[in-house]
Amino acid sequence: MAEHVNLYQHAVYYDIALSRDVSGEVDFLADVYRHYTGSEVRSVLDIACGPGYHALEFARRGVDAAGLDLRAEMVELADAKAAEEGLSVDYFVGDMRAFELAEPVDLAICMFDSIDALLTNDDLIDHLRCVAANLTPGGIYVIDLTHLRDCSFASYGSFRYGGSRGPVSVEIVWATNDPTFDTLTGVAEVELEIHVEENGTRQVIKDSARERLLTPQEILLLARLSGALEVVGWHGAYDIDQPLDNSPASTRLICILQKTGQGQ
Repeated sequence: MAEHVNLYQHAVYYDIALSRDVSGEVDFLADVYRHYTGSEVRSVLDIACGPGYHALEFARRGVDAAGLDLRAEMVELADAKAAEEGLSVDYFVGDMRAFELAEPVDLAICMFDSIDALLTNDDLIDHLRCVAANLTPGGIYVIDLTHLRDCSFASYGSFRYGGSRGPVSVEIVWATNDPTFDTLTGVAEVELEIHVEENGTRQVIKDSARERLLTPQEILLLARLSGALEVVGWHGAYDIDQPLDNSPASTRLICILQKTGQGQ
């Protein structure tokens, strides 16, 4: 598994640049669970949660929420955000390929391309089996990725994120090296820069990590090979009525998987 270590170690800078209102996304995730199961979601796991935005929003709505991240810095920041609001969220450090919850959850989510850190088919199958083992019967797993129109074998694309908080301004410039995905592995070496201005001083923090590009057909086959999850739907935006297609309204690649009878 690969990760942008320098970026995720600087959890506060990440949060300044990437924090956002995720209430609309959580509305969609709740709609997804209702649409595919006919029930209301009661518990959720936010995988590779970073500062825990989605788990925190679910907790605000009275849903039992947990968050998993590989970096202790991110978990500490997420814990602090929950404590500040007086909310109980079970954030913990763990590997998305091998974790065990005290109790299974109805819904698992992996947002904002976080699954691209799993570089091999074996890693991905282990991950899918692990997620299924921690879902309730018929539970739902949502994978959220950039639309292939915006990041593909033909062009990785260019992405910038920025924000300010008090005396600190942060801009993250992603893919500064114009990366190319390997034709066979679907993996690219991706460089980024974190531009920080704080109290009149400026610094640039550089980082690099490998990322995998996943296509819908790969997800279908990997789910089938896992023997624990099956693909039950696709959406092209945080809108239950928007299919995954090539229209301008389709801005994300969102896969809905459901635990099968074979999932442990």
